[in-house]
Amino acid sequence: MDAWLIAIAFFFGLVVQQLGLPPLVGFLVAGFVLKGLGWSGGEMLQTISDLGVTLMLFSIGLKLRLKSLLRPEIWLGTSLHTLITAGLFASIFLGLGILGLPMFGSLNWGTALLLAFALSFSSTVFAVKTLEGSGDMGALHGRVAVGILVMQDLLAVLFLTASTGKIPSWWAVGLLVALLALRPFLGWVMTRCGHGELIALCGLFLALVLGAKGFESVGLKADLGALFVGVLVGQFAKAKELSKSLIGITDLLLVGFFLSIGLEGLPEWRGVLVALLIVLLLPFKIALFFALLTRCHLRARTAWMGGLTLGSYSEFGLIVMALAVGKNWMPAEWLVVVAIALSLSILLAAPLNRKAELFYDRLSDWLHRFETTGQHPDDLPVTLNGEQIAIFGMGRVGLSAYQVMSNRFSGKVIGFDRDPAQVEIHREAGRNVVLADATDSDFWHRVQFKDQIELVVLAMPKHSANLHAAETLKRNDYQGVVAATAKFDDEMKELRALGLDTVFNLYNEAGAGFAQHVSKVFSQQRPDLVVPLKSKD
Repeated sequence: MDAWLIAIAFFFGLVVQQLGLPPLVGFLVAGFVLKGLGWSGGEMLQTISDLGVTLMLFSIGLKLRLKSLLRPEIWLGTSLHTLITAGLFASIFLGLGILGLPMFGSLNWGTALLLAFALSFSSTVFAVKTLEGSGDMGALHGRVAVGILVMQDLLAVLFLTASTGKIPSWWAVGLLVALLALRPFLGWVMTRCGHGELIALCGLFLALVLGAKGFESVGLKADLGALFVGVLVGQFAKAKELSKSLIGITDLLLVGFFLSIGLEGLPEWRGVLVALLIVLLLPFKIALFFALLTRCHLRARTAWMGGLTLGSYSEFGLIVMALAVGKNWMPAEWLVVVAIALSLSILLAAPLNRKAELFYDRLSDWLHRFETTGQHPDDLPVTLNGEQIAIFGMGRVGLSAYQVMSNRFSGKVIGFDRDPAQVEIHREAGRNVVLADATDSDFWHRVQFKDQIELVVLAMPKHSANLHAAETLKRNDYQGVVAATAKFDDEMKELRALGLDTVFNLYNEAGAGFAQHVSKVFSQQRPDLVVPLKSKD
């Protein structure tokens, strides 16, 4: 039967991907199909699901900067959104009960607020998978969304801790102090792991043993431990490689998470009706996020993209409902209803997020009316000073391109990156690098690239980010020369289909460049052998 589970998950994931949707939608559908066939998941699937969520939170911690949580759009936006959503949803549920709708009539203020609180969260797994798939984890709206998700997860952990009545052991203080003291040693251990399977195993040890198991042993939530240890070691240079080594493992384990949602249960007709009514409240969640983020001086596009990323219900809502059912606060059928609502919210949010940029382009004039005066520190306007060559993505590839171009066209090159920390490093080194997002359609309007920039180089590490930026350039009718990097032939094909002037295969061209370099050194070191070798040709 395990083989059938894998086969059905693969089949629906593949079919959905051919339709232009993320595979996770297919995994959700596969879960419902398996439930209809009588499959109940079991302990193994739940373990796989839990491991996937734990590793995902560890990966978030590796990229998270704690000071970002102190920004108003994060802590204030999360707090106000949770309070307003819980209050309004609870009132709606009680009103529906008065009208005689099934299931809502049994709710009182306490249970209605509990249900509304569970539905106020957004899916961390879905949002992170969506942002990674689009290459937007580093974009401003991606960083804001992740910050809000972390705050929501912390609220859920606090609620679960208070509701279960389990007070953490005094050893928890000792564990936190010990982990902080061990931080330099952990960094040293990471550097000694090399670049093979040991670095991935180190990630599993840090996330599952030191973080999850360590926190669990002192009465704290395991997922919180993985997140904490991820933040603890995220500042080390090896953290990026560690994160990459866990991507495949995490993605595979998260298949179990999406399958388990569909396997929660098949409700009766009235449960489906209630779930559909709950899904109809999603536009309010998205609109409220948009309103709160624009009040914090974020641009309409950032608020729009962030709101859509957070426009789903959460796996933490399921955990809250499971606790409520376990304590007999609410009937068991509500757990199935929330599971169905979560599944439907993701099924709707996935294609909507795929088309988010296109929808924004059509609604931008109207959405701009909701922007407030003042500017966000990470959203400042870009001013060009005669530069004609723009390089997007100032990682290793982008930096090399920047240096070569700057030597050849002095004063005409500008670099862009959407990571504030990376931009600061480049600026301290004296490079002309500015904080900006190539996938942001508003950016191209603000800098008026059509009139000033003659060459755009897309050198971002994520193919999806380069593809997204190329699509944005095409929509804005950019007429200059566009070059991009890729790693695989199918990626080159996708970029060329958008009409790019040239696409550089990093692997193929690196080999050709290496051969030229070796040939040059060989000619210099052994000229006595070069002439005979040429004569043989």
